[in-house]
Amino acid sequence: MKTAVDAFLQGGIIAYPTEAVFGLGCDPDNIEAIEKLLTIKNRPAEKGLILLAANYSQLLPYIDDQKIPQDKRFTVLSRWPDGITQVVPKNNNCHSLLTGKYNSIAVRITSQPDVVALCNQVNKPIVSTSANLSGEEPAKNWRSLSSEFTDQIDFIIKGQTLGYTQPSTIIDALTGEQFRA
Repeated sequence: MKTAVDAFLQGGIIAYPTEAVFGLGCDPDNIEAIEKLLTIKNRPAEKGLILLAANYSQLLPYIDDQKIPQDKRFTVLSRWPDGITQVVPKNNNCHSLLTGKYNSIAVRITSQPDVVALCNQVNKPIVSTSANLSGEEPAKNWRSLSSEFTDQIDFIIKGQTLGYTQPSTIIDALTGEQFRA
């Protein structure tokens, strides 16, 4: 039987619970998987994607940690886990399919147990975007995933969201400016 880890490592698309809604994701280092995800969602590549991780160290290969000033570091880290996606400087190795047209990348640390387990087993973050076609309402649980998705998804983690009522707030990690409330 295929597991979420198998699907992730084989370049598959995974549906999984986040804090408020179901997400779709894949290996952030597998360009073919990211392209497939963008196609399934009908999402423009220039918008960029979120990385969802179990801990900060999993984000280090994608962000430019040196550009986060020491006096801001505590504030950035204290906003996690859950509910707040932070836009941070990207590093030079970060693929443009993850960052879109930006010189930054959106990242979040979660305590959602299924996502934490997956990220810890593969020792990296998962790409995260809501499980819906661009512009439509995201699925709140695995049963409400669109059949358009379920036919194209390689694995569904049938867990529960953390029960948040709104998708994550997206802010600039360094300035606190809100992009999505």
